[in-house]
Amino acid sequence: MDKGKVRFGTIAINKGYITKDQLIRALTIQAQENIEKGTHRLLGQILLSEGYLSPEQVDEIVELINNQMVYMLSVGR
Repeated sequence: MDKGKVRFGTIAINKGYITKDQLIRALTIQAQENIEKGTHRLLGQILLSEGYLSPEQVDEIVELINNQMVYMLSVGR
């Protein structure tokens, strides 16, 4: 993982929205779907469909990630 880069699941755990076990379950679903169906759902979509996150929580995390990316681009990282 890039220094300073925070991933969706890490943010969700740090905010207390999900547990590590819920993240592992969602990552397992993501990997199974990749292998079995050749599809790739975003982690937020899986956490939402499993009922672990609300739409508002997903939006909040996406906004945090977007803001982080804008900042990193502005400082040349």
